[in-house]
Amino acid sequence: MTENRLPSYGGQAVIEGVMMRGAHTVAIAMRSPEDEIVIHTEDLGQVYQGKAAKTPFLRGLVMLWDAMALGMRALTISANVQGDEDEQIEGPALYLTMAVSLGFAVVLFFLAPAAAGHYLGDWLNLQSAWVTNLVEGIIRILILIAYILLIGRMEDIKRVFRYHGAEHKTINAFEDNAELTPEVVAGYSLEHPRCGTAFLLTVMVFSVILFTLIGPIDSILMRFLTRILLIPVLASVSYEYIRWTAQHLDSPFVRAIIKPNLALQHLTTAEPDLEMLEVSIASFNAMRAKESEFSVL
Repeated sequence: MTENRLPSYGGQAVIEGVMMRGAHTVAIAMRSPEDEIVIHTEDLGQVYQGKAAKTPFLRGLVMLWDAMALGMRALTISANVQGDEDEQIEGPALYLTMAVSLGFAVVLFFLAPAAAGHYLGDWLNLQSAWVTNLVEGIIRILILIAYILLIGRMEDIKRVFRYHGAEHKTINAFEDNAELTPEVVAGYSLEHPRCGTAFLLTVMVFSVILFTLIGPIDSILMRFLTRILLIPVLASVSYEYIRWTAQHLDSPFVRAIIKPNLALQHLTTAEPDLEMLEVSIASFNAMRAKESEFSVL
């Protein structure tokens, strides 16, 4: 697949729905408590249209913002559709939720493994920075898998994972030029090479390499600081890797190296029913309709 043919479409499962993002717009389709499909569309901000979004490595930072801010906004909109008027999340409460969520993710996936690797290295008297960083990386990946398995036991999250599967199937069907009906889309794969789950695993693996290149760090505080400051670097490199593999899926080598990413997706996706697929297709069609408005400008 050539650079100019790489699809710009992406998605995310939300509460009882799916968000689909294009180059200029985003659409969120949700199943309301009244069993109606509610659709919300809006234009993306200028950050998605500027040079940074098209510049190698810088565009990874845009995608990091996409995962945090746009993803949280979509989750909030879907939660508000499911809740009563007095349960709406907005304003300061929304920003506080975003800050707490981001802080929790940094502590769980970066600081906790860094501390574990640091003290475990001291306890085992490990002299090699490569070995201690490898231990830290393994702990980080195990925490990610354990976290996914743990939250996947919750009934609400199980439904989110099924909508995640619906999102993948819809995009796969579109990229195969198939008719977007629930019955047709249902036959497509749950796996997709540009999935956010694949991005997370790639970040974890690349963190081992990057943190090893830094060398030994005796101070736990400096270890924490380097892990936090290098998150944007990891996001940028990981995004370029995911993008490169998506462009070269016809290569047996690429198909081999992305197998761990595809395998991990089976923990965050599940088979959707036809009603879930209907919602996902509605989201994709709404996004495409909005995108067409920009193509004629």
